[in-house]
Amino acid sequence: MPTYEYECEKCHHQFERSQSITDEPVKVCPVCGGKVKRLISGGGGFLFKGNGFYITDHRSESYKKRQKEESGVSTASEKKSETGTGKETAEKKKPVEKKQGA
Repeated sequence: MPTYEYECEKCHHQFERSQSITDEPVKVCPVCGGKVKRLISGGGGFLFKGNGFYITDHRSESYKKRQKEESGVSTASEKKSETGTGKETAEKKKPVEKKQGA
């Protein structure tokens, strides 16, 4: 059931009521008996629980395979075979020599 916010026009008392959508709005302030108006509120947030609320939750295996192929994502074993041994050669890397200042 939605919660509605009200404000008294006479004493400015604010209060909330949980009401069905089909219920009549409150017309009398519970504090002073003055006329009340229903306020426009941001409403409460709600939370989806469980599976099935995201577009990717129920993708078929064929769809996942096609997306992987189209995106060009490769596994570590594929990358290793492309680069050769997968090891970097230490001979190509030389340490930086420090120059002594005068």
